[in-house]
Amino acid sequence: MEQEPKGIREQSAKYPMVQNLMHKVNERSLMAEHRKQSRKKATGVDGIDKAAYDEHARERIAALVERMRKFQYKPLPVRRTYIPKANGKLRPLGIPAYEDRLVQGVMAKVLNEVYEPRFLECSYGFRPGKGAHDVVRYINQTIMTKKVNYVLEADIKGFFDNVDHDWLMKFLAHDIQDKNYLRYVKRFLIAGIMEDGKRLDSDRGTPQGGLISPVLANVYLHYVLDLWMEKAIKPRLRGEVYYVRYADDFLILFQYENEARKVMDTLKKRLDKFLLEAAEYGRGIRILHQDLWETIVSFLISQNNNILRIRRSIEALCRRYGKKIEISAAEGESCYSFPVPEAIAEGGLDGLQGLGLGYRDKYILKMARRCSEKEGKAWLKQLERSSYEETRRLLTAEFGIGKKVADCVCLFALGHVEAFPVDTHIRQILETHYPEGFPFGRYEGYAGILQQYLFFAELKKEKKKGSKSAGA
Repeated sequence: MEQEPKGIREQSAKYPMVQNLMHKVNERSLMAEHRKQSRKKATGVDGIDKAAYDEHARERIAALVERMRKFQYKPLPVRRTYIPKANGKLRPLGIPAYEDRLVQGVMAKVLNEVYEPRFLECSYGFRPGKGAHDVVRYINQTIMTKKVNYVLEADIKGFFDNVDHDWLMKFLAHDIQDKNYLRYVKRFLIAGIMEDGKRLDSDRGTPQGGLISPVLANVYLHYVLDLWMEKAIKPRLRGEVYYVRYADDFLILFQYENEARKVMDTLKKRLDKFLLEAAEYGRGIRILHQDLWETIVSFLISQNNNILRIRRSIEALCRRYGKKIEISAAEGESCYSFPVPEAIAEGGLDGLQGLGLGYRDKYILKMARRCSEKEGKAWLKQLERSSYEETRRLLTAEFGIGKKVADCVCLFALGHVEAFPVDTHIRQILETHYPEGFPFGRYEGYAGILQQYLFFAELKKEKKKGSKSAGA
């Protein structure tokens, strides 16, 4: 079985369409799937579990393959049951018949081998070698090290129940040239649901509880969102934009607010086209703002070089001074927004003690008091457009921040670091590439994205020079 999917993957990577997939669903692959099944699984409408199927398993599987070859095999409806959720509500769960579970398992593996070379790196859910921790790490690094000021968060309402069968089959037919294989995918989609002794049609959605459902969902969103973002949206935006998806939840990270709002409006139309909509709870599609104030304060906290302590310090700061926002009153979820400068200024230095900020609390309080003033708010907006020299001068003169830390804040706040932004790393960049001091004067008169482009262009030149001299 190990060599067969490898051939599928190579074919998928090399050719626009993949052929001859149905013969991968054979006695050997089905027997391997049967051996992997758990004996503790609940039974579907057929009432058969692994122990019962074990009796004459080879004969049963041989008969199953023969029925599939003659197109006499039709999946049974899934048995719907309900399991309790943490909030007291019930979650519907579909349990397939035993043979349907075997066929779906093998077909899902084949689909994974077809689409793994085609799926983009931005997709993390239900993929081998990728998980929730990878998503969190990517989001954390991107927000902390890139020019991200706005985050568009979206959740699709009842996605798995609302996948349109016609669109899904079109997407699959775009990549798979095997009518027999696609015919059986369609049969699983329309197999129906059995609940309280009544058979319900399934004209939309993916098979509940089916092993094939996750990969089908990824195929659907690969075309609806992933390719659309990479090919149609990103090239048209002026600022930086980053997109990441885990199953049906996704984030889009923006540099500019106007582009975030423009994509938000376009996204609604895109979802409508494929018969999907954003969830109503939590405002469905919403924009979360990360401003320069939050960026600089987060950086000042990060000087202790302890990532766990950084998170705890920021969380403690948000809990004490942030405004509590209810995300979903029904489910009792809540979060804290980053505190506005006025809240910290009012609390004073005593209020900051005990939050794990250390000596940085005095810098943060000075910034909060300055930004709370009317002219301070205008100053903060001006700072986003200021030159390096002006930014550094204001930080040192207004708040008493040391020159080295001010250098680090300048580079971090403007997105110049590609690793976790602790000041030791930034100092290494400064000292390695600019031993005589960072050439702020070269960037006078340039602001925003042009400053950053010049910085990176210069840094690349320095690295090329270093590699050439090392090679010589």
